[in-house]
Amino acid sequence: MRNFIVTIDGKNYSVGVEEVGESANVTQIAPVKAPVQTETKSSAPKISADGEKVLSPFPGLIKSLLVADGTSVKKDQPIMVLEAMKMDNEITAPCDGKVTFGVAKGANVDTNAVLAVIG
Repeated sequence: MRNFIVTIDGKNYSVGVEEVGESANVTQIAPVKAPVQTETKSSAPKISADGEKVLSPFPGLIKSLLVADGTSVKKDQPIMVLEAMKMDNEITAPCDGKVTFGVAKGANVDTNAVLAVIG
């Protein structure tokens, strides 16, 4: 078993890879201590905590934003499309107000991720 540290999107992962078969040339790599990150960079826009949060009901992909950021919306108005398991699901505004998105088109989100704030 060989262990590697892989960095993906600023996160470090320790990965163990099992060797299969014999190798004529085996190169030993000295262990490297992963650098500690003090600040994480997020590609998601910063959103205000003021207002009602729109949370993702399940993990998926933001397929499209149906209104522009800062647009005034009405309760139950569709504001984005969340694709999960090859199905499009409209996410609606929980109340009247101005929408501020916390995600961008093409972003993958987890359950309960803040998609937007209506305030």
